[in-house]
Amino acid sequence: MGNRRATTGIATIALIGNPNTGKSTLFNRLTGSRQRIGNYPGVTVAKKSGRMVLDGREINVLDLPGSYSLAASSPDERISSDVLSGRGEDVPDLTICVVDSRQLARSLQLACQIADLGVPLIIALNFMDEVVASGQSVNAALLSQRLGVPVIPISARKGQGLDGLYRAIGECLQTPVFLRTPQWPQCVKSATEVLRNQLITNIHLSDAELRRILFDHRSSYLDLVGCPESERKPIVEKGRTPIRDAGFDPYSIEMVVFQKLISELLEGVTRADNHAQIQMTGRIDSILTHRFFGLLIFAGLMFMVFEAIYTLAGPAMDLIDTLFSWLGEVVGNFLAPVPVFQSLVCDGIIAGAGGVVVFLPQIFLLFFFVSLLEDTGYMARAAFLMDKLFGWCGLNGKSFVPLLSSYACAVPGIFATRTIENPRARLVTVLVAPLMSCSARLPVYLLLIGAFIEPVWGVWAASLTLFAIQMLGLFVALPLAWVVNRFIFKTPSQPFIMEMPPYRFPVPKDVLWRMWMGGKEFLQRAGTIIVVISVIIWALLYFPHKQGAHDQSADPVVQAEQIEQSFLGRAGHALQPIFAPAGFDWKITVGVLASFPAREVIVSTLGIIYRLGGDVEDSDGALADALRAERWPDGPHKGQPVFTLPVALAIMVFFAFCMQCSSTLVVIAREVGARYAVLTFVYMTTLAWVAAVAVYQTTSLFL
Repeated sequence: MGNRRATTGIATIALIGNPNTGKSTLFNRLTGSRQRIGNYPGVTVAKKSGRMVLDGREINVLDLPGSYSLAASSPDERISSDVLSGRGEDVPDLTICVVDSRQLARSLQLACQIADLGVPLIIALNFMDEVVASGQSVNAALLSQRLGVPVIPISARKGQGLDGLYRAIGECLQTPVFLRTPQWPQCVKSATEVLRNQLITNIHLSDAELRRILFDHRSSYLDLVGCPESERKPIVEKGRTPIRDAGFDPYSIEMVVFQKLISELLEGVTRADNHAQIQMTGRIDSILTHRFFGLLIFAGLMFMVFEAIYTLAGPAMDLIDTLFSWLGEVVGNFLAPVPVFQSLVCDGIIAGAGGVVVFLPQIFLLFFFVSLLEDTGYMARAAFLMDKLFGWCGLNGKSFVPLLSSYACAVPGIFATRTIENPRARLVTVLVAPLMSCSARLPVYLLLIGAFIEPVWGVWAASLTLFAIQMLGLFVALPLAWVVNRFIFKTPSQPFIMEMPPYRFPVPKDVLWRMWMGGKEFLQRAGTIIVVISVIIWALLYFPHKQGAHDQSADPVVQAEQIEQSFLGRAGHALQPIFAPAGFDWKITVGVLASFPAREVIVSTLGIIYRLGGDVEDSDGALADALRAERWPDGPHKGQPVFTLPVALAIMVFFAFCMQCSSTLVVIAREVGARYAVLTFVYMTTLAWVAAVAVYQTTSLFL
């Protein structure tokens, strides 16, 4: 093992525990950070770091991904294994194992593995408030005496018991303490010696690390072995021979030893009297996870969420609309003596950013409702429910959390695939995750639905359309995953085991914080990426500049002619034949081209185009009016509307499937390789074009 002491003067402590034991909540309490938390497993998929101050001493705190064991069967578990083994950049001086006090027997198995590595340890008994409320009890003092390390009852969610934890941290950093280690059978000791004599390693491996090689199907410690991989397997199998000769299974003997030890440790420590609560939870779960009714409830909840998003945001949108219109007018009058700067600021920055920011209320509502469902514990039930739906296509419920995260943004969704042990299943999930309708697509949908569906069909039809287009990516992703698994990767179906978290009342400040962070990220994109791209689009539409074309008193015909002859206008005309089968004119084509770095740019692009053309003020409502008023200037459709319902549906379908996010492509390349990033871009863009053409051609026959 690596050096157990940090090389800097700042001490390092690591937080580890099973998924959904409250590690990130405790991390936030200790450091004052606001890392994302959730009432379901798999929220933390990478090492997070922060700082805390204890008695005037600065301490580095690591939040490690949730792990059920140190077997490192998935990328996130390997991060935890490397850090605790001393092979990471930050070598912890002390480890806090966050234990679910409601599930002590299972949670302590990870603590036993950590103890076997010889790591200084503190046990934090989390959820003690819920234990007491449910009629249970845990004798922390007796457990501490038996383990030989501090056992601190806490409630990270409510901030209870933290003073005791602070004292234990200070004492253990001064005098490290180690948890009682298991007594291994003689066959395990013999197997360890055989393996040590056979293996050629680049560094010294401790007995605990050698045991990990013996116990795990594919241990990360094998990467430290000097011989080629083809030679490792027979050596490891030879090392396992003494265990098999003694009548044990090498892969389960560790569990047998730990269960015996934990049974002895917990005798007389716990008392349970929560049968009524368990029965009530079971009754609710029998409905929410039902094969038929569970899916209906899930679909109903999602529809209500999107109905609320569409209907509740109206007043706030109108207010933002008014503010940007007023701002554009004030700034326009101030910069009137300098027409170029006036056009840049009003037509480029304000029209571009304002066209996107107006949808901020819907973004806030989206994150608010998703956070509510997460905190209540429903999303874990949804993952279990989706396991039944995903099974036929070669995925399982473990893919649900990454896909769910992708509805907010595909980047954290792809990071969340690190919890998937099977490399092929993980790769398939990465490939289909960008099909989920992220929050960046929402402004596109809302603009077109508000312009072409709600005025004719009403609010309910608009809400139903929004729900359908949001779910479209999921319903296409599953058959696509089936094709990939059946004919390319041939990934066998994987079993899915998941612990259901308890139902809880959401903590208002946590829900509001996650809502704010989601909206804040959207605002940051609007204030950085969208503004930069909007300025570039303005320049490409402004130049080559025709004298007087953008004067406020200029003829609208002259202004429209200027846009058509601009750099971007010429590009749109050149590529428009490719998108003509989908009903797109050159202006829509320009919007599609400009939005490849970020999807929502099409809204600001159309706003800039029609603003420069003198057809629209700085408001979403005026932009919708301009879209409805747009006519074909020539050709077979001369005088007819450009934006019809079939065209609007084709645009929405195109954006539902197209890969228009540079950040997502970068993350895919980093996580699974550049060739898969290229593959994702090609297949999604092709799928988007084919689907848009099919939708336009089909709906044009009936609408």
